[in-house]
Amino acid sequence: QVQLVESGGGLVQPGGSLRLSCAASTSIFSINAMGWYRQAPGKQRDLVAEIIRSGSTNYADSVKGRFIISRDNAKNTVYLQMNSLKPADTAVYYCRTTTTGGRAYWGQGTQVTVSS
Repeated sequence: QVQLVESGGGLVQPGGSLRLSCAASTSIFSINAMGWYRQAPGKQRDLVAEIIRSGSTNYADSVKGRFIISRDNAKNTVYLQMNSLKPADTAVYYCRTTTTGGRAYWGQGTQVTVSS
């Protein structure tokens, strides 16, 4: 069982920045991929960004050039730096990981609200 603890959400004005953190309860070396998903009210949960074991990253088109996913192997933690935030980025953001054993785990979610 892997636990994911997210932090860093909140209220920010358009154009502002936030950094989300996701700490895993297992070594990052037993993880195949970690990513951030988001879900706005009435919408499906979609991938925002992910970083895989090799260090390669993938981003949704809507966040390319604004968001950066990174990881700190020593802290078993993945970050999502969100810049130039827009009201359309408002959602609950979820951390997800898949282990080398093929299992997937979700965090509890953190609310991000972009509003003036």
